[in-house]
Amino acid sequence: MSYFSGRPGTSKPAKATTAFNALKRDIMLGTLAPGTGLIELELAAHFQCSQGTVREALLQLQEEGLVRRQGHRGTQVSECTEDEAVEMFRLRQQIEASGIVRVMRAPSRSLLADLNTLLDEMLVAAEADDELQLAAFDRDFHRRIFEDAQLPALDPILHRCLVHNHRFKISRSPMARDLKATALRHRGIIDAISERDAAKAAASMYRHIATIVDFGPEVFPDLNQ
Repeated sequence: MSYFSGRPGTSKPAKATTAFNALKRDIMLGTLAPGTGLIELELAAHFQCSQGTVREALLQLQEEGLVRRQGHRGTQVSECTEDEAVEMFRLRQQIEASGIVRVMRAPSRSLLADLNTLLDEMLVAAEADDELQLAAFDRDFHRRIFEDAQLPALDPILHRCLVHNHRFKISRSPMARDLKATALRHRGIIDAISERDAAKAAASMYRHIATIVDFGPEVFPDLNQ
């Protein structure tokens, strides 16, 4: 189960959850291509639920940046461009690198245990060859760290960046990736936090984000310094 799935304010009717999860999976995998129209009446028939339930699912997808709702033009799957991905990676780096420094001042007692549990969940997903589930636990891992930064207003922004980063990464992968290696990339962050070394933790987070995809030094100029 996702670390954040049962948290206050995230509950919603089961049918809305089903519709949201199914549509999100198809968008993340590219089964629903950018620009595809999403018609509430058709989706309600497909999921055997009300249009209101579908609308709730679409609103949550909009919050995550996966669809665009444009008045009389209806709802379409959003674009996933390299330009936008670059800016999302930059924004995420700023949020998380500064956030982890704040975390290191007073990490919660449960932080390391929670992170190790999430890493274990990522490894289970990797073993099952479930990249989308691994990505979900990956997002929870980063949000769990940021939770201790005590900057809750920024969490929705970070979450949207994480979703877009994973969508871009999955959609642009030319071949199957080593999912176990993807999961184990998080071990260095855990080790730095366990050492209570703020500089090492910030550097580890920076390198982790900068090496998710290869945009070159023009995006992360300090990577090799």
